[in-house]
Amino acid sequence: MNKNNIRGNHPHTKVTARTLILGILLIPVNVYWMTLVEVKYYSLDGSCLPLFIQPIFILFIIILLNLLIKHFKPTVALTQAELLTVYIMVALSCTFAGHDTMQNMFGAIVHPFWFATPENEWQNLFWHYIPSWLTITDLQSLKGFYEGESSIYIARNISIWIKPLLLWGLLFLLMMFSMLCINTIIRKQWTEQEKLAYPIIQLPLKLSEDMGSKLIKDRMMWIGFTIAFVIGLINGVAYLTPSVPSIPYIKMKPVWDHIFTERPWNGLRGVRISMYPFMIGLAFFLPLDLSFSCWFFFLLRSVQRVIGYALGTRHYPALNDQASGSWIALFFIAVWVTRSHLIAVIRKIAGLETELSDSNEPMPYRWAFIGLIGSLALIGIFVNLAGMNLWTASIFFGLYFVLSIAITRVRAELGTPHEIYYVNPHDIMATVGGTRQFNPSSLTVVSMFYWFNRGYRNHPMPNQIEAFKMAETTGIGNKGVWIAMLIAIVVGILTTFWANLDITFRNGAIASGGFKSWVGRESFNRLQRWLQDPTAPNLTKISFIGTGALLTCGMMFMRMRFLWWPFHPAGYALAISFAMEYFWFTFFLAWLFKLLIMKHGGLQVHRRLAPLFLGLILGDYVIGSIWAIIGPTLGIRTYKIFI
Repeated sequence: MNKNNIRGNHPHTKVTARTLILGILLIPVNVYWMTLVEVKYYSLDGSCLPLFIQPIFILFIIILLNLLIKHFKPTVALTQAELLTVYIMVALSCTFAGHDTMQNMFGAIVHPFWFATPENEWQNLFWHYIPSWLTITDLQSLKGFYEGESSIYIARNISIWIKPLLLWGLLFLLMMFSMLCINTIIRKQWTEQEKLAYPIIQLPLKLSEDMGSKLIKDRMMWIGFTIAFVIGLINGVAYLTPSVPSIPYIKMKPVWDHIFTERPWNGLRGVRISMYPFMIGLAFFLPLDLSFSCWFFFLLRSVQRVIGYALGTRHYPALNDQASGSWIALFFIAVWVTRSHLIAVIRKIAGLETELSDSNEPMPYRWAFIGLIGSLALIGIFVNLAGMNLWTASIFFGLYFVLSIAITRVRAELGTPHEIYYVNPHDIMATVGGTRQFNPSSLTVVSMFYWFNRGYRNHPMPNQIEAFKMAETTGIGNKGVWIAMLIAIVVGILTTFWANLDITFRNGAIASGGFKSWVGRESFNRLQRWLQDPTAPNLTKISFIGTGALLTCGMMFMRMRFLWWPFHPAGYALAISFAMEYFWFTFFLAWLFKLLIMKHGGLQVHRRLAPLFLGLILGDYVIGSIWAIIGPTLGIRTYKIFI
């Protein structure tokens, strides 16, 4: 019998009613706190990182309380399975409340009606293509939303907003269920067969081990914790009191903008140095070839910019297009390495004889397949009713799930940040197909979907499969975690609606955060250009997409063929995307530390020092969270540990 089945049925490892209740109670706390600090105060970008800040802080506080309970009444204390279940539910709620999902939605779906002017001609261009049931046109309610000093708790405002938000919530719920079905199908191969590393989950796993007491008692962890905490404390005080000196280069600072001012060397402008303690800690757990590839290819992309400036071309190096090709190639690589398992799953679904068992899966493979097809069909009906024809919808959501699976694979295998701005279905479709191939109604609906495609920092799909990995590692049981995630999805979506509307109607969406304006501005300014100046396929950009794909596949071939090959294809995709703008130097430092440790101390020293780097993450997250509590309490903006 499978060991996980045994452990999953044990009362100390299964999902319990009290953990589901605790998770349901903590989700609104987490969502409102995240929305408050990211929308009103813009003081903690906790949802912009691969490991969310607030859920780690909440888990840390629960563990401290749990240790106190364990001391006085051990039978009442939460087990590791219960601690992780609560963490999973809270973390999953961040995938809806964060920057790149429903925070963006509120800045996009009503934008064209509030910001339309005679000059931009939006009313004549595309107002009539926007489905009325997915937006708000009432100017009085929009005035309260954008300018504040109003309330969502007015019957009129509730009646105006409830229908479109519930419909958007339904669409997102269908997308989340599709991802759950895909993750169910691929989980066993990635988690149990390939045994991918899932570096992102190392901290919550270690933090919750032995009811939270093991890592808490580790002196090395507290050394790392203290270093990061003190740095954040000093810089936080310096932020509020400019006479206090801060510790420099912890956050991004330009290196040589004042030196390289002439072409072509001004291509190096914007290269920044940062030494975020939390990212040094996270990057330490990456494979050496990946961390090396990330910073190496970032420097190489800077050289490409210099070459482009020297040549005087406006096309080269076309980094966004290279990145698009690279991420698409990573999807096909992920499918290729999973092909045997996928064939076995297909045989299982068809009722053919196979040794593949799905008894420990969140749901049987046949139901996962039916659920996937059904949810995709409902999404197709939804967007078709909104005005997007089915072939455009197939291309758009096909590309969306291609990128989603590629991101999930990279997170599962490598754990890196995936801030891939401007790599999205919209731009790929416009580049490869040309905008004149799509009708205006479809282009308008595509633009309405920009809010969940602008960036993928808090993408839900990687967090789902990481939850299944934690369940597999600790024996919680995938079915119980699956139920917990479904509950978290529904509660997370509803509380995200409430938190955003409460805060924006009180304070004003314009005053609360710039992205409430610029996400919509990017969406509909681009739609305006598409409709006024339709484009043909861009062969130059297509060639760069192909170049990115070929380079990625070539590096994967070399990596599989030759052990000495130093470059990881995912490092190339990540380095030419946006995330390395922030983190390239921290990746360099983590790579250097790990290289020296492995070379001179070996695996034993690496294991002994690993808690120190976990402490760097935890200490930075704790002090960042404390500042994010002090700020709203005092009504001021405080120091944030990131950006």
